[in-house]
Amino acid sequence: MNKSTPVFFKYVDDFPGWAQMPQFIEELIIKYKIKSVLEIGAGANPTLSPEAIKRLEISYTLNDIEKEELDKAHLVYEKNISDLCKANICAHFDRKYDLIFSRMAGEHFDNAENLHNNVNSLLNEKGYAVHCFSTLYAFPFLVNKLIPDWLGNWFLSMFNPREDYYHHNKFKAHYDMSFGPTSKMIKFFSFCGYEIIDYTGYFGHPYYARLPIAHSIEVAKAKWLIKHPISFMTSYASVILQKA
Repeated sequence: MNKSTPVFFKYVDDFPGWAQMPQFIEELIIKYKIKSVLEIGAGANPTLSPEAIKRLEISYTLNDIEKEELDKAHLVYEKNISDLCKANICAHFDRKYDLIFSRMAGEHFDNAENLHNNVNSLLNEKGYAVHCFSTLYAFPFLVNKLIPDWLGNWFLSMFNPREDYYHHNKFKAHYDMSFGPTSKMIKFFSFCGYEIIDYTGYFGHPYYARLPIAHSIEVAKAKWLIKHPISFMTSYASVILQKA
């Protein structure tokens, strides 16, 4: 791992991909003076509200592969129907963006290299890409990848309904290049044409909350890993990238 790469490790409570995401994105929009935004896989539930869009004075495009979902969203949003995991999809767009981000969608990308190359092509010069996603080798997510979809969705709804909501459980989890800040991932983002501004891995997950003993063990393990980080053992990750 390149020692100059800004890599951090935190506890899962600090992960911005859930309820903290609107504030997280707003802060980035203000910090980097963003004027145009594309949210990948936004469907009918975009991260920022119509009120926030107007207050921030930005253009905001929702991307999804399902027209029915996009049709439900407010008219303030621009809308794009396309699968960014397909090669050379940029012809489906008539503009570029200052910020492109995804929220709990990274684990569903079936071709991460195509996705991140397409995003890079759709960014304005020195534009930013931000992704918050689950990472494969946390035990619940490894099980989710290996067992049938219907059973994985059942476990998801039983142990963590919030995760189920953000994963849009009708979409399969592929976990293609969906890992914490490992050397392989850092090289991958560089290969796709990005400079890494911040790559944070989060240890722990809420799946054992209904099992007190297992939850206590998970918390203790997570806190030990923060002090002695092993990148491929993260449960979640967030990455802020800039077009190189």
